[in-house]
Amino acid sequence: MQLVVARIGRAHGIKGEVTVEVRTDEPELRLAPGAVLATDPPATGPLTIETGRVHSGRLLLRFEGVRDRTGAEALRNTLLIAEVDPEEVPEDPEEFYDHQLVDLDVVTRDGTEVGRIAEVSHLPYQDLLIVRRPDGSEIMIPFVSEIVPEIDLAEQKAVVDPPPGLLDDSQAEVASARDASDAAAAPKAEGTAPARGTGEDV
Repeated sequence: MQLVVARIGRAHGIKGEVTVEVRTDEPELRLAPGAVLATDPPATGPLTIETGRVHSGRLLLRFEGVRDRTGAEALRNTLLIAEVDPEEVPEDPEEFYDHQLVDLDVVTRDGTEVGRIAEVSHLPYQDLLIVRRPDGSEIMIPFVSEIVPEIDLAEQKAVVDPPPGLLDDSQAEVASARDASDAAAAPKAEGTAPARGTGEDV
């Protein structure tokens, strides 16, 4: 099975290094020196990672045969794809690969049917489950343990505990003008990392 593990960004320096947007929770495994990766578009690869290092919080890779900035820039926006055993699971029990989540039935704690996971969207600040409802509409559910407390792969279901308004706009809580002004005056809390996450893109 093939999983997208990174997207190549801009060239870094003049010796063939590139920045990469990591799309795996296991970069030390998937993007290690010596790894051979397929690409999208296919004509760009396969690419073999020669070296990797972190610079200013970003992962930099150099590929075999790419020795200058021109060659590195030609790889920009290429997706890097790893071949993964379909039976393989992430080491962290709170992490899941996208293919494990897609097509799971989504139900509330009381068993009410919500829909089925159609896609996992990876955003910089959190992952979202794109759920297709029985009527064909789609909703986005943040993939955090407070809202998705249970993933049962054996039963092929995801249990959600949605806040008011997430599944039905008519149930959304409306703040009063006073509440809104108080909230505006209050200091903003810093964002927190998702309590659970996904491995890689399908």
